[in-house]
Amino acid sequence: MTTGKAAAIRFFFTSASGLLLIAMAGCGRYADFTLPVLPTVAPAHLSLTMRTTPVIPRGAAGEWDSGDVLNPAVVRRDGAYLNFYSGFDGKVWRTGLALSGDGEHWEKKGSVLSPASGTWEGDYIAANGSALLVNGEYWYWYQAGARDTPRIGLARSADGRAWRKEPGPVLDFGPVGSWDERAVADPYVLQLGEWFYLYYLGQDRARRQQLGLARSHDGLHWERLRANPVMEVPLPGNGSMDENGLGEPAVWQSSGLYWMLFTGRNAKEERSLGLAHSTDGVHWERTNDIFRGADPWDAKVICDPTVVVDGDRVRLWFGGGDVASPDENLHGQIGAGELKP
Repeated sequence: MTTGKAAAIRFFFTSASGLLLIAMAGCGRYADFTLPVLPTVAPAHLSLTMRTTPVIPRGAAGEWDSGDVLNPAVVRRDGAYLNFYSGFDGKVWRTGLALSGDGEHWEKKGSVLSPASGTWEGDYIAANGSALLVNGEYWYWYQAGARDTPRIGLARSADGRAWRKEPGPVLDFGPVGSWDERAVADPYVLQLGEWFYLYYLGQDRARRQQLGLARSHDGLHWERLRANPVMEVPLPGNGSMDENGLGEPAVWQSSGLYWMLFTGRNAKEERSLGLAHSTDGVHWERTNDIFRGADPWDAKVICDPTVVVDGDRVRLWFGGGDVASPDENLHGQIGAGELKP
Protein backbone atom coordinates (compact mmCIF):
# COMPACT_ATOMS: atom_id res chain seq x y z
CA MET A 1 0.00 0.00 0.00
CA THR A 2 0.99 3.61 0.09
CA THR A 3 2.77 3.06 3.38
CA GLY A 4 5.18 0.69 1.71
CA LYS A 5 5.98 -0.93 -1.51
CA ALA A 6 2.74 -1.05 -3.42
CA ALA A 7 0.64 1.51 -5.23
CA ALA A 8 -0.21 5.04 -4.33
CA ILE A 9 -3.97 4.69 -4.24
CA ARG A 10 -5.98 6.79 -6.61
CA PHE A 11 -9.69 6.05 -6.82
CA PHE A 12 -12.08 6.97 -9.57
CA PHE A 13 -15.36 5.30 -8.56
CA THR A 14 -17.87 7.92 -9.68
CA SER A 15 -20.63 5.85 -11.20
CA ALA A 16 -23.53 4.28 -9.35
CA SER A 17 -22.62 0.91 -10.86
CA GLY A 18 -19.10 1.19 -9.44
CA LEU A 19 -20.47 1.90 -5.97
CA LEU A 20 -22.90 -1.01 -6.29
CA LEU A 21 -20.08 -3.38 -7.11
CA ILE A 22 -18.16 -2.25 -4.04
CA ALA A 23 -21.24 -2.68 -1.87
CA MET A 24 -21.76 -6.21 -3.14
CA ALA A 25 -18.08 -7.07 -2.68
CA GLY A 26 -18.15 -5.72 0.85
CA CYS A 27 -20.85 -8.04 2.12
CA GLY A 28 -19.46 -10.03 5.02
CA ARG A 29 -19.76 -10.89 8.69
CA TYR A 30 -19.10 -8.64 11.67
CA ALA A 31 -18.62 -9.61 15.31
CA ASP A 32 -17.55 -8.29 18.68
CA PHE A 33 -14.39 -10.00 19.93
CA THR A 34 -10.91 -9.54 21.32
CA LEU A 35 -7.75 -11.60 21.28
CA PRO A 36 -7.29 -13.72 24.44
CA VAL A 37 -7.00 -11.18 27.24
CA LEU A 38 -3.58 -11.17 28.92
CA PRO A 39 -3.54 -11.00 32.72
CA THR A 40 -0.20 -9.27 33.28
CA VAL A 41 1.26 -5.87 32.49
CA ALA A 42 4.77 -5.50 31.15
CA PRO A 43 7.09 -2.50 30.70
CA ALA A 44 5.37 0.06 28.48
CA HIS A 45 8.34 0.72 26.20
CA LEU A 46 10.74 -1.21 24.00
CA SER A 47 14.09 -0.22 22.58
CA LEU A 48 15.27 -1.17 19.10
CA THR A 49 18.80 -2.03 18.06
CA MET A 50 19.27 -2.11 14.27
CA ARG A 51 22.07 -3.40 12.09
CA THR A 52 23.82 -0.59 10.23
CA THR A 53 23.74 -2.34 6.85
CA PRO A 54 21.00 -4.18 4.93
CA VAL A 55 20.71 -7.95 5.26
CA ILE A 56 18.96 -8.37 1.86
CA PRO A 57 19.98 -5.89 -0.87
CA ARG A 58 18.30 -5.09 -4.17
CA GLY A 59 18.98 -7.32 -7.12
CA ALA A 60 21.22 -6.41 -10.02
CA ALA A 61 19.91 -4.41 -12.98
CA GLY A 62 17.34 -6.39 -14.94
CA GLU A 63 16.51 -8.80 -12.12
CA TRP A 64 12.99 -9.17 -10.70
CA ASP A 65 13.92 -7.34 -7.47
CA SER A 66 16.23 -4.70 -8.92
CA GLY A 67 14.04 -1.70 -8.03
CA ASP A 68 13.02 -2.32 -4.43
CA VAL A 69 13.36 -5.11 -1.89
CA LEU A 70 10.85 -4.61 0.94
CA ASN A 71 8.20 -6.23 3.13
CA PRO A 72 9.93 -9.22 4.72
CA ALA A 73 7.66 -12.01 5.98
CA VAL A 74 9.80 -14.35 8.07
CA VAL A 75 8.99 -17.86 9.28
CA ARG A 76 11.25 -20.00 11.46
CA ARG A 77 11.29 -23.77 10.88
CA ASP A 78 13.69 -26.41 12.22
CA GLY A 79 16.28 -23.83 13.21
CA ALA A 80 16.26 -22.09 9.82
CA TYR A 81 14.54 -18.93 8.60
CA LEU A 82 12.49 -18.48 5.43
CA ASN A 83 11.80 -14.95 4.23
CA PHE A 84 8.96 -14.36 1.76
CA TYR A 85 9.86 -10.82 0.74
CA SER A 86 8.56 -8.39 -1.88
CA GLY A 87 10.59 -7.35 -4.91
CA PHE A 88 9.89 -4.69 -7.54
CA ASP A 89 11.43 -4.43 -11.02
CA GLY A 90 9.92 -1.05 -11.90
CA LYS A 91 6.63 -2.51 -13.19
CA VAL A 92 5.55 -5.54 -11.15
CA TRP A 93 5.68 -6.52 -7.48
CA ARG A 94 6.38 -10.20 -6.84
CA THR A 95 7.11 -12.35 -3.79
CA GLY A 96 10.52 -13.98 -3.51
CA LEU A 97 12.13 -16.47 -1.15
CA ALA A 98 15.37 -16.11 0.80
CA LEU A 99 16.84 -18.64 3.26
CA SER A 100 19.04 -18.13 6.31
CA GLY A 101 20.50 -20.12 9.17
CA ASP A 102 20.84 -17.15 11.50
CA GLY A 103 18.41 -14.50 10.25
CA GLU A 104 21.22 -12.19 9.20
CA HIS A 105 22.94 -13.88 6.25
CA TRP A 106 20.41 -14.63 3.52
CA GLU A 107 20.56 -16.58 0.27
CA LYS A 108 18.06 -15.52 -2.36
CA LYS A 109 16.15 -18.32 -4.11
CA GLY A 110 14.31 -16.21 -6.69
CA SER A 111 10.74 -15.17 -7.30
CA VAL A 112 8.11 -17.68 -6.16
CA LEU A 113 4.79 -15.82 -6.53
CA SER A 114 3.65 -13.45 -9.29
CA PRO A 115 0.33 -11.76 -10.07
CA ALA A 116 -1.93 -13.78 -12.36
CA SER A 117 -2.94 -11.49 -15.21
CA GLY A 118 -6.53 -11.97 -16.33
CA THR A 119 -7.74 -12.82 -12.82
CA TRP A 120 -8.79 -10.67 -9.87
CA GLU A 121 -5.06 -10.22 -9.14
CA GLY A 122 -4.34 -8.17 -12.25
CA ASP A 123 -0.73 -7.76 -13.34
CA TYR A 124 0.70 -5.32 -10.79
CA ILE A 125 1.21 -7.01 -7.40
CA ALA A 126 1.18 -10.35 -5.62
CA ALA A 127 3.29 -9.48 -2.64
CA ASN A 128 3.26 -7.41 0.57
CA GLY A 129 2.27 -10.45 2.60
CA SER A 130 2.27 -12.26 5.92
CA ALA A 131 3.44 -15.85 6.36
CA LEU A 132 2.71 -18.57 8.91
CA LEU A 133 3.57 -22.24 9.25
CA VAL A 134 0.23 -24.06 9.61
CA ASN A 135 0.13 -27.86 10.04
CA GLY A 136 3.49 -28.19 8.31
CA GLU A 137 2.48 -26.01 5.36
CA TYR A 138 3.33 -22.39 4.57
CA TRP A 139 0.33 -20.08 4.39
CA TYR A 140 0.85 -16.66 2.85
CA TRP A 141 -1.75 -13.90 2.89
CA TYR A 142 -0.80 -11.32 0.28
CA GLN A 143 -1.97 -8.15 -1.41
CA ALA A 144 -3.14 -8.26 -5.03
CA GLY A 145 -5.64 -6.74 -7.40
CA ALA A 146 -5.74 -3.66 -9.55
CA ARG A 147 -3.23 -0.96 -8.68
CA ASP A 148 -5.92 1.29 -7.23
CA THR A 149 -8.10 -1.37 -5.54
CA PRO A 150 -6.02 -3.97 -3.69
CA ARG A 151 -7.53 -6.88 -1.80
CA ILE A 152 -6.11 -9.75 0.22
CA GLY A 153 -5.56 -13.28 -1.11
CA LEU A 154 -4.18 -16.53 0.28
CA ALA A 155 -1.67 -18.99 -1.17
CA ARG A 156 -0.39 -22.21 0.40
CA SER A 157 2.75 -24.25 -0.19
CA ALA A 158 4.45 -27.39 1.11
CA ASP A 159 7.97 -26.19 0.27
CA GLY A 160 7.77 -22.38 -0.04
CA ARG A 161 8.39 -22.55 -3.78
CA ALA A 162 5.30 -24.03 -5.47
CA TRP A 163 2.08 -22.32 -4.38
CA ARG A 164 -1.65 -23.02 -4.61
CA LYS A 165 -3.69 -19.83 -4.68
CA GLU A 166 -7.29 -19.43 -3.60
CA PRO A 167 -9.32 -18.48 -6.70
CA GLY A 168 -10.52 -15.17 -5.25
CA PRO A 169 -9.69 -12.74 -2.47
CA VAL A 170 -10.24 -13.99 1.06
CA LEU A 171 -10.79 -10.45 2.39
CA ASP A 172 -12.67 -8.06 0.14
CA PHE A 173 -13.71 -4.42 0.36
CA GLY A 174 -15.92 -3.25 3.20
CA PRO A 175 -19.45 -1.97 2.51
CA VAL A 176 -20.20 1.46 1.09
CA GLY A 177 -19.38 4.20 3.59
CA SER A 178 -17.13 2.00 5.71
CA TRP A 179 -13.59 2.75 6.82
CA ASP A 180 -12.27 0.03 4.42
CA GLU A 181 -14.64 0.67 1.52
CA ARG A 182 -12.00 1.32 -1.14
CA ALA A 183 -9.05 -0.95 -0.28
CA VAL A 184 -7.85 -3.71 2.06
CA ALA A 185 -4.13 -4.47 2.17
CA ASP A 186 -1.02 -4.93 4.36
CA PRO A 187 -2.09 -8.22 6.02
CA TYR A 188 -0.43 -9.45 9.21
CA VAL A 189 -1.78 -12.72 10.63
CA LEU A 190 -1.45 -14.37 14.05
CA GLN A 191 -2.67 -17.83 15.04
CA LEU A 192 -3.82 -18.09 18.65
CA GLY A 193 -5.66 -21.23 19.69
CA GLU A 194 -8.53 -21.97 17.33
CA TRP A 195 -8.47 -18.54 15.69
CA PHE A 196 -6.49 -16.71 13.06
CA TYR A 197 -6.37 -12.95 13.65
CA LEU A 198 -5.75 -10.63 10.72
CA TYR A 199 -4.58 -7.05 11.16
CA TYR A 200 -4.83 -5.06 7.95
CA LEU A 201 -4.93 -1.62 6.36
CA GLY A 202 -8.24 -0.22 5.16
CA GLN A 203 -8.84 2.88 3.09
CA ASP A 204 -12.06 4.88 2.84
CA ARG A 205 -13.34 7.21 0.13
CA ALA A 206 -11.50 10.14 1.77
CA ARG A 207 -8.24 8.17 1.30
CA ARG A 208 -7.68 7.82 5.02
CA GLN A 209 -5.58 4.76 5.78
CA GLN A 210 -6.21 3.10 9.13
CA LEU A 211 -5.79 -0.32 10.74
CA GLY A 212 -8.45 -2.91 11.49
CA LEU A 213 -8.86 -6.48 12.67
CA ALA A 214 -10.68 -9.61 11.49
CA ARG A 215 -10.74 -13.21 12.70
CA SER A 216 -11.24 -16.63 11.11
CA HIS A 217 -11.39 -20.30 12.05
CA ASP A 218 -9.89 -21.45 8.75
CA GLY A 219 -7.85 -18.53 7.40
CA LEU A 220 -10.20 -18.15 4.42
CA HIS A 221 -13.52 -16.91 5.77
CA TRP A 222 -13.18 -13.80 7.90
CA GLU A 223 -15.45 -11.79 10.18
CA ARG A 224 -14.51 -8.18 10.78
CA LEU A 225 -14.42 -6.54 14.18
CA ARG A 226 -17.53 -4.42 14.52
CA ALA A 227 -15.56 -1.69 16.34
CA ASN A 228 -12.99 -1.22 13.54
CA PRO A 229 -10.67 0.56 13.01
CA VAL A 230 -8.44 -0.35 15.95
CA MET A 231 -5.80 2.25 15.06
CA GLU A 232 -6.86 5.59 13.60
CA VAL A 233 -4.93 8.37 11.92
CA PRO A 234 -4.57 11.63 13.86
CA LEU A 235 -5.93 14.93 12.67
CA PRO A 236 -4.12 16.19 9.54
CA GLY A 237 -1.65 19.00 9.95
CA ASN A 238 -0.64 18.14 13.50
CA GLY A 239 2.93 17.27 12.56
CA SER A 240 2.70 13.66 13.73
CA MET A 241 4.72 10.78 12.32
CA ASP A 242 1.57 9.32 10.71
CA GLU A 243 -0.52 12.33 9.68
CA ASN A 244 -0.47 11.19 6.03
CA GLY A 245 -1.54 7.65 6.90
CA LEU A 246 -0.55 4.50 8.72
CA GLY A 247 -0.33 0.86 7.77
CA GLU A 248 1.83 -2.27 7.68
CA PRO A 249 1.16 -3.59 11.18
CA ALA A 250 3.26 -6.25 12.87
CA VAL A 251 1.69 -7.75 16.02
CA TRP A 252 3.16 -10.18 18.53
CA GLN A 253 2.91 -11.28 22.16
CA SER A 254 5.78 -10.98 24.63
CA SER A 255 6.46 -9.82 28.18
CA GLY A 256 2.79 -10.05 29.12
CA LEU A 257 1.41 -7.73 26.42
CA TYR A 258 0.42 -7.62 22.79
CA TRP A 259 2.70 -5.25 20.89
CA MET A 260 2.21 -3.57 17.53
CA LEU A 261 4.70 -1.90 15.25
CA PHE A 262 3.11 0.15 12.50
CA THR A 263 4.41 2.34 9.69
CA GLY A 264 3.53 6.03 9.71
CA ARG A 265 3.91 8.54 6.88
CA ASN A 266 4.54 12.14 7.83
CA ALA A 267 3.76 15.22 5.76
CA LYS A 268 7.05 14.84 3.84
CA GLU A 269 6.29 11.17 3.07
CA GLU A 270 9.16 10.11 5.30
CA ARG A 271 8.31 6.88 7.08
CA SER A 272 9.07 5.61 10.54
CA LEU A 273 7.80 2.91 12.89
CA GLY A 274 5.45 3.63 15.77
CA LEU A 275 4.87 1.33 18.74
CA ALA A 276 1.70 0.50 20.67
CA HIS A 277 0.69 -2.10 23.27
CA SER A 278 -2.54 -3.78 24.33
CA THR A 279 -3.90 -6.38 26.74
CA ASP A 280 -6.65 -7.58 24.37
CA GLY A 281 -5.42 -6.86 20.83
CA VAL A 282 -8.28 -4.42 20.17
CA HIS A 283 -7.70 -1.44 22.46
CA TRP A 284 -4.24 -0.06 21.75
CA GLU A 285 -2.19 2.51 23.62
CA ARG A 286 0.54 4.24 21.67
CA THR A 287 3.90 4.67 23.34
CA ASN A 288 6.25 7.59 22.78
CA ASP A 289 8.68 5.31 20.94
CA ILE A 290 9.25 6.21 17.29
CA PHE A 291 11.93 4.32 15.37
CA ARG A 292 13.63 6.01 12.42
CA GLY A 293 16.42 5.04 10.09
CA ALA A 294 19.87 6.00 11.33
CA ASP A 295 22.06 5.15 8.33
CA PRO A 296 22.27 6.50 4.76
CA TRP A 297 20.51 3.49 3.19
CA ASP A 298 17.37 3.88 5.40
CA ALA A 299 17.59 7.59 6.15
CA LYS A 300 14.15 8.47 4.71
CA VAL A 301 12.12 5.30 5.21
CA ILE A 302 11.80 2.40 7.59
CA CYS A 303 8.63 0.39 7.09
CA ASP A 304 7.14 -3.10 6.63
CA PRO A 305 8.04 -4.66 9.99
CA THR A 306 7.83 -8.40 10.66
CA VAL A 307 8.62 -9.98 14.02
CA VAL A 308 9.65 -13.45 15.20
CA VAL A 309 9.70 -14.22 18.94
CA ASP A 310 12.69 -16.55 19.32
CA GLY A 311 12.87 -17.59 22.96
CA ASP A 312 13.77 -14.46 24.92
CA ARG A 313 14.61 -12.59 21.72
CA VAL A 314 12.17 -10.48 19.72
CA ARG A 315 13.72 -10.31 16.27
CA LEU A 316 12.69 -7.72 13.71
CA TRP A 317 13.11 -7.39 9.95
CA PHE A 318 11.99 -4.29 8.08
CA GLY A 319 12.21 -2.41 4.81
CA GLY A 320 14.33 0.71 4.46
CA GLY A 321 15.03 3.31 1.79
CA ASP A 322 16.77 6.60 1.12
CA VAL A 323 13.98 8.17 -0.97
CA ALA A 324 10.83 9.60 0.66
CA SER A 325 7.92 8.22 -1.38
CA PRO A 326 4.46 6.88 -0.50
CA ASP A 327 4.81 3.74 -2.58
CA GLU A 328 7.82 2.47 -4.54
CA ASN A 329 11.22 3.34 -6.04
CA LEU A 330 12.67 3.93 -2.58
CA HIS A 331 15.96 2.12 -3.29
CA GLY A 332 14.38 -0.32 -0.84
CA GLN A 333 16.42 -2.93 0.99
CA ILE A 334 15.74 -5.15 4.02
CA GLY A 335 17.27 -4.54 7.42
CA ALA A 336 17.25 -6.39 10.75
CA GLY A 337 17.20 -5.58 14.42
CA GLU A 338 16.14 -6.69 17.88
CA LEU A 339 13.55 -5.28 20.30
CA LYS A 340 14.14 -5.30 24.07
CA PRO A 341 12.27 -3.99 27.13
